[in-house]
Amino acid sequence: MTREDVTAAILEARRTRGVSWAQLAQAVGRHPVWTTSALLGQQSMSEDEATAAVALLGLDPACVAVLTECPLKGSDADIPTDPLIYRLHEITQVYGSTIKALIHEEFGDGIMSAIDFELDIERVPDPKGDRVKITYNGKFLPYRKW
Repeated sequence: MTREDVTAAILEARRTRGVSWAQLAQAVGRHPVWTTSALLGQQSMSEDEATAAVALLGLDPACVAVLTECPLKGSDADIPTDPLIYRLHEITQVYGSTIKALIHEEFGDGIMSAIDFELDIERVPDPKGDRVKITYNGKFLPYRKW
């Protein structure tokens, strides 16, 4: 069973059983963003976390072993074609150098960790149409001099 097979089984089980990402996160005991990322193949789960998700979705217990493996992280290297993912890519293309300049001015020469990192997504009510608020929260890592 491949990682792709397990992801397809998860998506199908969510659809047929009507299970939300939030319900899966509650069963796993983690944040919905992390849980969704793990179930889509970008994080490795503990055996207990994987077992809880597999049970809720009614999947083959063999899926647990795949969900606990260290994943190959990262999405497709091509420019994304899905409109929502493309817009996130576009934001980085338009504002990436600005974000980099402001981080360097505030913190110095370094990067924001994607390992010691949290992400949150919120709905913000607005009379002109609800807004999406995405928060990136990563540890600053200065470049080391030697």
